[in-house]
Amino acid sequence: MERPEPPERPEPSAVEYRIEDLARHSGATVRTIRGYQDRGLLPRPERRGRANVYRDTHLARLRQIASLLDRGYTLASIKELLEAWDAGRGLGGVLGLVAEVERPWSDEEAGRMTRAELNEKFGGTRDDAAVEDAVELGVLVRLPQTPDEFLVPSPQELAVAAELHAAGVPLLAISGHLRELRAQVEHIAGRFLDFTTEYVFQQYLDHPPTDAEATEAASLVRRLRPLAQQTVDAELARAMRSLATRYLRHHLGEAAAIPTAPDSAPALPSPAPAPDPTPDAAAEPVRLPAATVRAVRELVGAEHTAAFIAAAAEREVRARTMDALAARR
Repeated sequence: MERPEPPERPEPSAVEYRIEDLARHSGATVRTIRGYQDRGLLPRPERRGRANVYRDTHLARLRQIASLLDRGYTLASIKELLEAWDAGRGLGGVLGLVAEVERPWSDEEAGRMTRAELNEKFGGTRDDAAVEDAVELGVLVRLPQTPDEFLVPSPQELAVAAELHAAGVPLLAISGHLRELRAQVEHIAGRFLDFTTEYVFQQYLDHPPTDAEATEAASLVRRLRPLAQQTVDAELARAMRSLATRYLRHHLGEAAAIPTAPDSAPALPSPAPAPDPTPDAAAEPVRLPAATVRAVRELVGAEHTAAFIAAAAEREVRARTMDALAARR
């Protein structure tokens, strides 16, 4: 990645500004300029008679402050950085570190999608409420020049939503799940930053870093950048395998003995089918998730599916009854 060039020190100039002219050229207000002077961020102007005279050096400093504010720096930290720069230590390394942290943390490239393509991807039905929800979440970004087209920052995330919707999950339920997931992921990211700051980056952040220190810290960011995602991927895979097995056992009953790994234990024989209900037993249709039915069918075969589910349900009912009776003692 090309490292940004440090700001050039402006040469003395004969150009002079009144404070109103300086405000117009810099984009800052007169009040802001005076506030910067009071904080020591901006050198005092030259006093000429009853007028204050500003030069290009003041304009350059105002633009530096605006740039650093856009990058998220506080005025206090900007003052320290500018004082270091004035002392000859440079800002090139710091700006390189900022650029390294700010660049995308994923190799995924953003895409574009028209409203018609979006409708087709989600079943062909127009759902304005779901689109507004997606825009609020940043899954879709409106393009002012093309109102019928959206920027998609993460096509992969949108594809996951489309698959969930095709499997029967309502769109508003998907967006609600994303909100919950996002809060949890931001907590994980914050913990990873706290952890790496404490043990790796604190030495660079407890003082205005030199050019060499900032360059070294940027190199460490590049090395550690993929570690958070790799760790989360591995732990998510472990948790999904463990919890999915537990969920299936819970919903099908302990009769569904599922090995934790295909080659870690011999396959258990299919449980014997439960006897058919008695002729006078009432039969009621029950809607089950398609994935559950498929899992049972693969486990015991199509001819035993109904009997297996009935036996698992009966076992669960009996277990809960026993638990309730024990709890009364």
